Amino acid sequence: MGSVNYEDETRSVISDVGDIGNVDFANDASLYNYNPANEGPIVVSVPFPLVEGKPQFVVVGETIYNPITIENTSTDPVTLWSVEIYDSKPKDSFTLSLMEPPSPNSDEEYIKSFVESFSMEDRMLVPGKTLTIWLSCKAKVKGLHTTAVHFNVDDDRIERMGFIMVEDKISRSLTSNKPYSRPARNNKPLIPRIFSPNRNNVGVKVIRGSRPAKGNSRAYKYKLPEYPIPQAIREVIESKGTPESLIEGLTMKNYVPFFRTLIIMEEIKLEDDMRTYDMQNVTFKRKGVFLTLEVPGLAERRPSIARGDLIIAKSVSHNEQNVPPLYKGYIFRVEAEQVLISFHEDVHSYHSEGDLYDVQFEYNRLGMRRLYQALEASGKLDAEFLFPEFSSNQRCIDTRPLVPFSCNLNEEQLSSIEMILGCKGGPPYVVHGPPGTGKSVTLTEAILQLYKNQRSSIILVCAPSNSAADHLLARLVCENAVNIRKQDILRLNASARPIDDIKSEFLDFCSIDEEEMAFSCPIFEQLIRYRIIVSTYASAALLYAEGLKTGHFTHIFLDEAAQASEPETMIPISHFYRRNTVVVLAGDPVQLGPVIFSKDAESYGLGKSFMERLCESKFYKDGDQNYVTKLVRNYRCHQHILSLPSELFYKGELVACKEDDTLYPLTWKDYIKNPEFPVLFLGVQGVDEREGNNPSWFNRIEASEVVEVIINLKDRGIKNEDIGVITPYRQQVLKISKALEEFVGSEIKVGTVESFQGQEREVIIVSTVRSTIKHNETDKRHCLGFLSNPRRFNVAITRARSLLIAIGNPHIICKDEHWNKLLWHCVDNDSYNGCFLPEKEEVVEAESESYNWNSGGNQTSCGNWNEIKEGEAYNCGEESTWEPTGDWENDNSNNNDHGDWENDNGNNNNNNDNNDWGPTGEWENGNDWGVPENSATTSKQNDYSGW
Repeated sequence: MGSVNYEDETRSVISDVGDIGNVDFANDASLYNYNPANEGPIVVSVPFPLVEGKPQFVVVGETIYNPITIENTSTDPVTLWSVEIYDSKPKDSFTLSLMEPPSPNSDEEYIKSFVESFSMEDRMLVPGKTLTIWLSCKAKVKGLHTTAVHFNVDDDRIERMGFIMVEDKISRSLTSNKPYSRPARNNKPLIPRIFSPNRNNVGVKVIRGSRPAKGNSRAYKYKLPEYPIPQAIREVIESKGTPESLIEGLTMKNYVPFFRTLIIMEEIKLEDDMRTYDMQNVTFKRKGVFLTLEVPGLAERRPSIARGDLIIAKSVSHNEQNVPPLYKGYIFRVEAEQVLISFHEDVHSYHSEGDLYDVQFEYNRLGMRRLYQALEASGKLDAEFLFPEFSSNQRCIDTRPLVPFSCNLNEEQLSSIEMILGCKGGPPYVVHGPPGTGKSVTLTEAILQLYKNQRSSIILVCAPSNSAADHLLARLVCENAVNIRKQDILRLNASARPIDDIKSEFLDFCSIDEEEMAFSCPIFEQLIRYRIIVSTYASAALLYAEGLKTGHFTHIFLDEAAQASEPETMIPISHFYRRNTVVVLAGDPVQLGPVIFSKDAESYGLGKSFMERLCESKFYKDGDQNYVTKLVRNYRCHQHILSLPSELFYKGELVACKEDDTLYPLTWKDYIKNPEFPVLFLGVQGVDEREGNNPSWFNRIEASEVVEVIINLKDRGIKNEDIGVITPYRQQVLKISKALEEFVGSEIKVGTVESFQGQEREVIIVSTVRSTIKHNETDKRHCLGFLSNPRRFNVAITRARSLLIAIGNPHIICKDEHWNKLLWHCVDNDSYNGCFLPEKEEVVEAESESYNWNSGGNQTSCGNWNEIKEGEAYNCGEESTWEPTGDWENDNSNNNDHGDWENDNGNNNNNNDNNDWGPTGEWENGNDWGVPENSATTSKQNDYSGW
């Protein structure tokens, strides 16, 4: 700040215009939390005091005023040389007056006589008397209005800060009527378990509920083993020790035990997370054929209970002389704050509304067991396949000229396809496809070339989610140049996937059990007739269960491989790879990675995909075309949208190839000063808020700005389907969606980064939410929001084809290296509007955040469960776009009912009913659970006996 200049000691002079810069009211509390007892005999009150830590709100166009009292508590008169507004943001938004500002009821003469200014001159403060001065704020624009008022008394200066938050009718409509209350649930001790998974439960009778449609009732050829967690390993992990298999890191010798231990870490974390939902003395209600249970915190917490999980209930009123039976129910549906459950028919028949139960939730283990099975099988893979950098022979692929079916392939795409067609096996071939570079086009062409020209080829095509697999199917069957016969291609779906979840035109390529009206897996004799099978990674396990053997597929294509953990990638590879099998991994390791719940497992390497690990190794890192092709021509983004991510993440090698005729002719003078630069930053100083017991953040000032921008876009002819809104917090998603419904009346996709990966829109609007530096360190620790999460930043700014609009507080986002560059990228191109800017500073890039084209840098997958409160380790999710693959399938185990919603053809199906069915959990977004603890390195011998 500047200083008041005195020409002599007898009169005051208004100082030069000052600059208070940015004052973060939520972080810089010392600037306005005053203690008059420490300031001397002159006591000055605080103007516009904060209410529950937030400024007072006023609507745009209104004027709000507040009296400031100046009291002389001494016994001597004191000279008040001047009172002056040192600075205001926005400029001239605050004024001073000795008169109380007129009200609507004031007479005309008083209104005419009212005088206000930016400063006041000499006053004598009489001992024991109080002088009142009125500070007014004229609400000019949405966002924070800030002022600093200086009181120059004798030789001292007293400063007071004032804050007002200005909103409009849109933001006011989003006001919470539930003050935020920090949930106490996780501070309570965990409820004792009534049933322990994977442990002895002697004398416990478990009565299982009914299952839904099975899809098929036959036995699979290969059963899925139990894979209980070894007690010794469990004890080491639960005591925060380091299992022996992790001490050396990943090596060729410890591959299987290394990843198996990480999966155990992950499973133990899931067990612990589910425990937070356990309840005592609760009752069920009836809803149709189901019983329902309200689950506190279900709506806002992540990861949440999912369809396919189980609930175990014990009657509280049971005769204590006998061991009460346990009732295991299957969760059929998850609604906003309740779950629908199917128990044994006895529970449904005799249940009364007043019956009380203790309940605990169990996650479905099927997905984990498939990972264990895949890792076990991966022990037979060649070392040079898993660790090609240690191979003594460098691969050299013999290629032949290609006659493409598509006439739109570029040089890099043609080269990668020729390499894939010429490959004879060995290490995976990687197609590094950054955003919009035609990765799907490349894979489709390669698969169709194999289908048409290599008649002996049998191809497995996998993607992480059902939607991604459906996309690949659509591209294959809709290609006019090659007509794939229906009997040659199968879209394999797990039985629990709803039939109406897939487009009707693709049902002919699926196997459906007409009796059960559910998807099914064809029998072995039918499977071997298909030349192309499209599946999710997890559902590929069904092919092995049906009896398909190693080497059955000549080619395995894994799309979006950077989004899958290495054990998940092994599901399709380990069961079917042979030395001459061609494996193709396609994806972008610089964008969102695997979903990992355990921070410890993630830090040891579970958060790094197989593709990313390969890209950090020799041959791939060096860009050897016999191992990897980089697609560099981007067909999605305008060149100015592409230039920044290209510079930050791809060594500036991306080439913009988007056709100009797809651009909207935007003449939007209020916002876009340079139509040739379609990247706009709108600076808004809003306020971070939470409501109820939901720890998810929202910023209704930014939400209002988003809606206002969309209204302007629609007035200029932009269609709803061409607009997308990305924001990092689930509550902001809900607030923006609510405002759009009320003020726009149209459906526009609003979601988190995770829900937009792989998608694009002509116009993308990004709301960053954060408006205080206070929570930055928490966000960095837990990889929350956009800040300090380069992968999320990369995805967010590469979804737009023609126009990218970022909305946020420039004083907060400038603290992040990448957002700072986007901000000044816009400012330097005269494409910034909004609140005043911070001083331009270069944010020093941390060494650990440097990026390499091939490896995606050292940044691990930070996960995407963005609901962690400071100091707590729960509730870390944001927008879990969970898309179940529905792998509730038959594992054919003997002795134990694994509950895979299929016939397990087992014997004694009532014992140890603890191996659960359910979706494998194809979560399409991030994780980031809890706070990693520093573990003491106390190891025990890894005991995997019995596996």
